[in-house]
Amino acid sequence: MKIIGIDSSGLVASVAVWCDGVITAEYTTNYKKTHSQTLLPMLDEIKKMTELDLDTVDAIAIASGPGSYTGLRIGSATAKGIALVIDKPIVEVPTLEGLAYNLWGTNALICPLMDARRKQVYTGLYEFNPEFNIVLDGAAIPISEIAEKINELGREVIFLGDGVPVYSDFLDEAIKVPFKKAPAHRLFQSAASVATLGAYYYKIGKTVDADDHAPTYLRKSQAENEGPKHFEV
Repeated sequence: MKIIGIDSSGLVASVAVWCDGVITAEYTTNYKKTHSQTLLPMLDEIKKMTELDLDTVDAIAIASGPGSYTGLRIGSATAKGIALVIDKPIVEVPTLEGLAYNLWGTNALICPLMDARRKQVYTGLYEFNPEFNIVLDGAAIPISEIAEKINELGREVIFLGDGVPVYSDFLDEAIKVPFKKAPAHRLFQSAASVATLGAYYYKIGKTVDADDHAPTYLRKSQAENEGPKHFEV
């Protein structure tokens, strides 16, 4: 079985190929280019380097949100385009679950933090006990709210995601339980995690047709929140 994983939900652009339990390739960048410039060239490079025949791919796993509105739309369009061409389904992997899967096997709570601006984060709580479990569903909430919840639970926690450097000082002050911040190689989104978790979801039948796939934003964009602007002429 082969699964292509794609994550463009944040600053990181990442593409990977999972094949029968092995990541045969992963291409990840975190630099000053838009995902529209990077995703397809990255996939093409992986395809050439691994001699990947797209017709042998079983599904496309995509980080389906939350995250950057633009990034999610680009990733969604890329995944849908590939899936339609090869006539294969899409596996929607919630971004926060993909992030949490970076820390597979830990005994601690896992708390992804994605900066949602305005002192809010996209976050949730996850654990391996021993299987991957959702402790708190993903949501867009104030950073103070997730801190309070973690303190109430009283368990050791590991933070990861682009919200960690943004709220590092706040976490140092607010978190009253033992905690760690993920190291650089596990801090951000990884298509390898999306593909691996996507392979599991594919096996249990959690797929959608390409035509039916749409990103999950969890909240309205800033433009939608502000509403239409009226100008006097």
